Amino acid sequence: MPTILGQNQYGKAENRVVKITRDGATHHIKDLNVSVALSGDMDEVHYSGSNAHVLPTDTTKNTVYAFAKEHGIESAEQFGIHLARHFVTSQEPIKVARIRIEEYAWERIAASDANSQFIGADEVKHSFVRKGQETRVTQITYDGSSWEVISGLKDLVVMNSTNSEFWGYVKDKYTTLQEAYDRILATQVSARWRFNWTDDEQRMPHWEKSYEQTRKHMLQAFAETYSLSLQQTLYQMGSRIINNRSEIDEVRFSLPNKHHFLVDLEPFGLKNDNEVYFAADRPYGLIEATILRDGCEPKIPVDLTNL
Repeated sequence: MPTILGQNQYGKAENRVVKITRDGATHHIKDLNVSVALSGDMDEVHYSGSNAHVLPTDTTKNTVYAFAKEHGIESAEQFGIHLARHFVTSQEPIKVARIRIEEYAWERIAASDANSQFIGADEVKHSFVRKGQETRVTQITYDGSSWEVISGLKDLVVMNSTNSEFWGYVKDKYTTLQEAYDRILATQVSARWRFNWTDDEQRMPHWEKSYEQTRKHMLQAFAETYSLSLQQTLYQMGSRIINNRSEIDEVRFSLPNKHHFLVDLEPFGLKNDNEVYFAADRPYGLIEATILRDGCEPKIPVDLTNL
């Protein structure tokens, strides 16, 4: 049976680049993991092995490092835009470039007072500790005329120790879960949001401020929602982002419910008044949904693992 070539792409994955910007004695860090995927007129390399249209993946790796020097890293989004534009405009066979970036955040270490026997805080502006709260992510896709920028985060663990209930659900002969009127609500947030910036004629968002504010609204909605279900909380988180960030048209969440079950202490003659819990890591409920600005079409893949 004859075969034909389907969708294909190639590139260099997980190029780790750390850029130090020295502003006198004050240093700034950008720590990225950059993956490049290129597609276009690549039929012949698959059919005959001809590399005439193939830019080596080693070259794409070198480009990442060279661009860190030539353009700097103002933001993950801006860096990805520089790379995508370069690959599409400099290589005729390349029609689409997709750049995926994970960013690992660092914060400054608070040093001793200036009058200590060691180097004072006023003199230490180059020491950092890796933040462990979440990993920032972005994906930039460029086809030579239009842009798609989808940013987000993963592994952001949050918890409300009260103001959460779960009751009134469907019960059948297999249901054993007891209704809860005061429970822990915890999840590990994976979120992606799509910007409505799509061409160079539009004003580009301020990527760093946008991320900071989007994360803030997301966390505030989680904290301020009296939750009757994780689905309700998810919707409030997405709605808060859409209503406050005009540059974002779509948000998709994948929220595992990190279950906390009250431990039965009655065999020991003890009353457990919502104080002692067993944190179960699996199995877990998995709640996923997309929140859209009214009138917009969904474009973020339903399966985030394929983002």
